[in-house]
Amino acid sequence: MSANRSANPSLDAALALHRFGFGPRGDAIARLSADSRGALLAELDRPDAALVHDPNLLDSGEAARAVFDFRQQRKAVRFAQRAAQEMATNGNAAPGANAMRPPGPGLPQQIFLAEAKAHFDRALDADTGFVERLVWFWSNHFCVSADKVRPLAGAFEREAIRPHVLGHFAEMLLAVESHPAMLRYLDNARSIGPDSIAGHNQHRGLNENLAREIMELHTLGVRTGYTQADVTNFAKVITGWTIVPPRNPDGGGEFNFNPRMHEPGAQTVTGHTYTAMGFDQGAAVLLDLARNPATATHIATKLARHFVADDPPPRLVEALRSSFLKSDGNLKELARTLLLAPDAWAAPRAKLKRPGEWLVAAARATGVRSPDVRPLLNAENMLGEPLWRPPAPKGFDDVNAAWMDGLAQRLAIANQFAHRAAPAADPRQLIDTALGPLASAETRQAVARAETRPEAVAMLLMSPEFLRR
Repeated sequence: MSANRSANPSLDAALALHRFGFGPRGDAIARLSADSRGALLAELDRPDAALVHDPNLLDSGEAARAVFDFRQQRKAVRFAQRAAQEMATNGNAAPGANAMRPPGPGLPQQIFLAEAKAHFDRALDADTGFVERLVWFWSNHFCVSADKVRPLAGAFEREAIRPHVLGHFAEMLLAVESHPAMLRYLDNARSIGPDSIAGHNQHRGLNENLAREIMELHTLGVRTGYTQADVTNFAKVITGWTIVPPRNPDGGGEFNFNPRMHEPGAQTVTGHTYTAMGFDQGAAVLLDLARNPATATHIATKLARHFVADDPPPRLVEALRSSFLKSDGNLKELARTLLLAPDAWAAPRAKLKRPGEWLVAAARATGVRSPDVRPLLNAENMLGEPLWRPPAPKGFDDVNAAWMDGLAQRLAIANQFAHRAAPAADPRQLIDTALGPLASAETRQAVARAETRPEAVAMLLMSPEFLRR
């Protein structure tokens, strides 16, 4: 470990917190200076490091059933209101005719807000935040959209991503692709094999969305040798991967393999023929995709790009690729390889933090925090990275060009942070807390010369050193 240390332990610590975590808070830079890499590596060995234990959060099945009941009740209220209006039109009065919908967000939004608060609280409370950054990376890699699965988006991250962040990629892949949120988001829940029992009885047919995105985005990557026939055959393999109707009080909203919807017979995908029937056929294809060398290259490149540089150092990508293959997709070993690679630390700090990371870093540095998660959500919306609402199945972009145009909006939000933090903040002390040795002489001078405390704090949050990893 000592061979990787720089001559300036404080600089290492500040870099560790900004590049691999969610930024410093309090005396974090001083605390990590003794062994910054060791502190990050220690997070990987903490039991349940990525899990959220909150008994008030609903699992995906509970959420689906609760929302179904909520919507049924709302329909009943609307029906009663229409009936009351008709009676009033005919000159008759009806009890409750003027009943209004209760104020506040409906149940789907209540569930979403509770999940969002748990999501941000973990980042705000993290020691360094490296494991939580991994959660955010994988949640974006295997993304769903709350625009389509709002009450399930948070449960998806808790149930399919968090338990496997330090496990094996193949396990995460299976958990993700069989999760009700993913099956609904990419329309596989209604996909029916043409020659299945259901296929002969219904007009609905095969849907290739999930199969295509698994190969193109989740595993192999684009232009890696698979064909349209592979996509079609894989789509047939995962027919029957569906969801129990949420109206069912016993298991509604949960994953179900329906053999009546499953395409019978062997299928060939990327040169391999799968004769196993039922659910195991799809699981076998996913396992082979997880172990494909193209998947290792795709994941290694994305991970290095996210943490280090838009054009990541080739040696770093190769080190990650090799780790992925040798460890059979062990994601804890992959994370260790990232932290121990000299190229991961030596790259220039040119990588813009994505909006969500910058917001959390600003809150941690200034101590500005609200019990209401909605201001953070509104800020993310304004900055173009709405929580769990990517514009497409590929997730949010992870290159600087995608976020440069939003820097003007960041200034407006930095001013909001600054006005809340300024009464208790000493800008000169804050710059040491937030940046330490990363702060340039120009940034220190600009903060010192600011006419007001809010202006000084805003300048700090908008400095190149704070904006970048």
